[in-house]
Amino acid sequence: MLQAKSIFKSYGPLPILKGVDIEVAKGEIVSIVGASGAGKSTLLHILGTLDLADKGELYINGTNISALNAKKLSAFRNEHIGFVFQFHHLLPEFTALENVCIPAFIKGVGRKDAEVRAMEILDLLGVAHRASHKPTQMSGGEQQRVSVARALINNPFIILADEPSGNLDSENATALHQLFFDLRDKFEQTFVIVTHNEELARISDRTIHMRDGIVIV
Repeated sequence: MLQAKSIFKSYGPLPILKGVDIEVAKGEIVSIVGASGAGKSTLLHILGTLDLADKGELYINGTNISALNAKKLSAFRNEHIGFVFQFHHLLPEFTALENVCIPAFIKGVGRKDAEVRAMEILDLLGVAHRASHKPTQMSGGEQQRVSVARALINNPFIILADEPSGNLDSENATALHQLFFDLRDKFEQTFVIVTHNEELARISDRTIHMRDGIVIV
């Protein structure tokens, strides 16, 4: 599903990634762990095409990402990559349903079809009753489930998550982690997760350890 070869990235004179290789199979849940400054989030942003490597190759479901121009890359990201962040980044002026629909609207899906699909996912994730609520009217766990629903709306090839349970209490964090595995089992969804949560790393299919911009395991 994902293959990155010899990924290098520097910011000015500071090298962040120093030749990272990573492969992730379809339906695999992979955690990336390491101390702050190891390059985990930078790598995740490059895997998600939010940032570009200085050197290296990236393939997602067989597509050579470096061969795409800016317009095609933006469309590819919207349609085929889902994102879940530590801070859910829900738009406060919109309801849960509207937030989930936004990537589908960007893709060009009609409102009715997008809303039907969004409600199906919200129901699957146990937050359909919050569809008309705005983020401030929801708990942290509910907001994060809505953000997962938003990541799923376009049936992406892969979901990338950056400290997805970092702002949740232990009960909600455990529930979110279980949700990832339920989605993998139900849809064969693929996850790459940057985390400091030892429990999530332990139960993942595989853990990649990073230190000083390289993969050490």
